[in-house]
Amino acid sequence: MIETIFALSSGAPPAAIAVMRISGPLAGDALSALAGTLPEPRRAAYSRLYNATGDVLDQALVLWFPGPGTATGEDLAELHLHGGRAVIGAVEQALAAMPKLRRATPGEFTRRAFANGRIDLAEAEGLADLLSAETELQRKSAIAMAGGEFSRTVEAWRAELLRVSAALEAALDFSDEDDVASLPSGLAAALQDLHRAIDSWLERPRATQLREGYKVVLAGPPNSGKSTLFNRIVEYEAAITAPVAGTTRDVLSQPLAIAGVPFVFFDTAGLRSDAVDEIEVIGVEKARSALENADLVLWLGSEGSGPVGGWEIEAQSDRDGHETKGAPRHRLSGLTGEGVDALRMDLVETALAAMPRPGEAALNDRQHQLLQEAGRWIQSASVQTDVLLVAEELRLARVAFDTLLGRTTTEDMLDVLFSRFCIGK
Repeated sequence: MIETIFALSSGAPPAAIAVMRISGPLAGDALSALAGTLPEPRRAAYSRLYNATGDVLDQALVLWFPGPGTATGEDLAELHLHGGRAVIGAVEQALAAMPKLRRATPGEFTRRAFANGRIDLAEAEGLADLLSAETELQRKSAIAMAGGEFSRTVEAWRAELLRVSAALEAALDFSDEDDVASLPSGLAAALQDLHRAIDSWLERPRATQLREGYKVVLAGPPNSGKSTLFNRIVEYEAAITAPVAGTTRDVLSQPLAIAGVPFVFFDTAGLRSDAVDEIEVIGVEKARSALENADLVLWLGSEGSGPVGGWEIEAQSDRDGHETKGAPRHRLSGLTGEGVDALRMDLVETALAAMPRPGEAALNDRQHQLLQEAGRWIQSASVQTDVLLVAEELRLARVAFDTLLGRTTTEDMLDVLFSRFCIGK
């Protein structure tokens, strides 16, 4: 028998209101035991809640949602309690004392929604991203994915594959035993159209960068103003600054949202080949590694000596005798802040161009890989002449679509996904 679970689904107490959610076949019994009766479905009712010994636990709003048309696909009850820790603890204790009720594990409500067909795997992944979203761009993209934009597109592609496959099967069924079945007319063109539609999604910027932030590394030789500029950009004294060469020994990172765009800025050790201090040598190696993994490098060293694609930054413009550059992307002072706002806006525009457009669903690595696989099978089928091979390649493309949406998947992968959720979601 499916277990009935409960958990606090709102924020950590204390709070004005706490929402306790109960899901499973005994949700109605649990609500009746606390409130004395079941309220009218999908209508909030005021009720006193009692424990098994008749003590009043709280005065609350209660709601009853009979399944399967609920968030989890099961019978579901909600208790809208006063948000004090003692109230929540008393209600949890009363629920835990009921037979066959237990506390939910992280993500278990959403996992049940997936298992009961209320959402597919791509929507669940979007919901996980929505819960962890910290910027406006992340929120909008996650809502698009959680809202099913991508899932509906994949379903349409899958339906088209089924239509083509049915025509192919008909050609096989009606061919004479001694004849080789011919491909239906228009099949190749239909598959090529489908492949182009898939390619348009594969060419979109990926969700990884949106989730992890646009990585900007400040690099250059010792005493080129990296740490001062780093502090100015992140707007607090995150890095130690001093006129002594080699002050920065490690890679410092700081996530930051600018105009709703997620960034991670990295301050690095000064790059030089004559470092002799063992710790500084390690810092230089880490700095070079950061350069390789950067989305963008702000180069504060001599003009032309930075990495390919890096921005030439003429820093320390407030200092007499500072090294000038012939054509810097930005001329600024990390100490006074002159020119830093222009750099920030330039960074925002550059990052936006490399990220999914606001409100556009973006593929994670798993989704991108499976969609790429489906596209390869469809492309191959579009140029095949053997009917049996075409049928098999279309079947493999459908398998990739099914895996993408979670129709076929592994428990280990689901465990990893739903562990990202909090308890109560």
